[in-house]
Amino acid sequence: MKIAHLVPTLHPGGPEIGLVDLAGAAREADLDLVVIALASTSDTTQVSALRRLDVPVAELGLAPWDPRAAARTARLLREREVQLVHTHLPPADVVGAAAALRNRVPAVSTLHRIENLPAERIDRVKRSAKILARQRFMARTIAISQVQREWYGRLSGSEKDLLVVPNGVVDRGLIDDAERKRRRLALDVGDGDVLAVSTAPMRRDQGHDLLLDALEELPDGVPLVVALAGDGPLRPWLESRVDSSDDLADRVRFVHRHQDPTGLLAAADLALHTSRSGAVPTALLRAMAAGVPAVATRVPGVPEIVTTATGVLVPLNSGRIADALVGLAEDADLRERLGAAARARFLANFEAVGWARRLRDVYESVLEDSRTRQRRKR
Repeated sequence: MKIAHLVPTLHPGGPEIGLVDLAGAAREADLDLVVIALASTSDTTQVSALRRLDVPVAELGLAPWDPRAAARTARLLREREVQLVHTHLPPADVVGAAAALRNRVPAVSTLHRIENLPAERIDRVKRSAKILARQRFMARTIAISQVQREWYGRLSGSEKDLLVVPNGVVDRGLIDDAERKRRRLALDVGDGDVLAVSTAPMRRDQGHDLLLDALEELPDGVPLVVALAGDGPLRPWLESRVDSSDDLADRVRFVHRHQDPTGLLAAADLALHTSRSGAVPTALLRAMAAGVPAVATRVPGVPEIVTTATGVLVPLNSGRIADALVGLAEDADLRERLGAAARARFLANFEAVGWARRLRDVYESVLEDSRTRQRRKR
């Protein structure tokens, strides 16, 4: 089954980053993937990873909303003999729907965000137009969490053809003690220290300020070291704030921008996710795969991943985050129990092969509907 995934860009910071995990599991689900990006990116990490998995990648090098995008995409779909188009994010939804229509193949779309009601009238009009277009041209709309499905159902006024298919990540297995120790030494983490890792992109909505507030509230003597991975527009501000505080400078390590977050989590004792929003954060799925318990904010979608059996959910409050960190930092047995439960939950619900197979079920249903309509027209 040949499927084209259409995205605005393949920059590593986007929500469509999960395509590499899907590509790694595609063969076991009998899927043949093609990836098309409307714009080009200077960071080719994802492009290279996809090509190493023998997935054809095309970057069109176009600006957002370029009128040539639909025709170029349609031509690529024909050349690759694509049977179905799967789009991600609004610019790709628009182009993908038009290109699929030209080629008379069906299209589906994945929702990646839960958005607050726009304040400006023009923004509300744009969002209504996107909803109508998705209902008109998409055979299915895929939500990645139940809370997102409920949100979009209320917004659109209909749950017809609206499905829930949570994302997944590739299972890389657990590392041995020697490799774990090597990775921790590279971060200057001692044998008696508890390593907590945040791999969230450094943007305003990810709550890094809350996390730093919580670290400053920790009592003296808590053996906690925090590694902040990733990149984003807030990184210089975060580095400046840490440098200006002796308490933070002693606890916080900034990881190189291009270090693999999966390898970092494999050496961690805790995963931190203090975001103010979210649907199904990939960072939490990777932590579960590594058998690491999480301290996460109770925001939409996150309680569908982190449960009381696999971590600690906290409100958007620095004091409560600090309390959770103290409790887990001082209880190794609890961390071990939560981590084992997190790993088991990941294997049952969020491993990439299962995700790919669930998507294949959606594609098969859509293609069968399409064949039925074509037979009726004859």
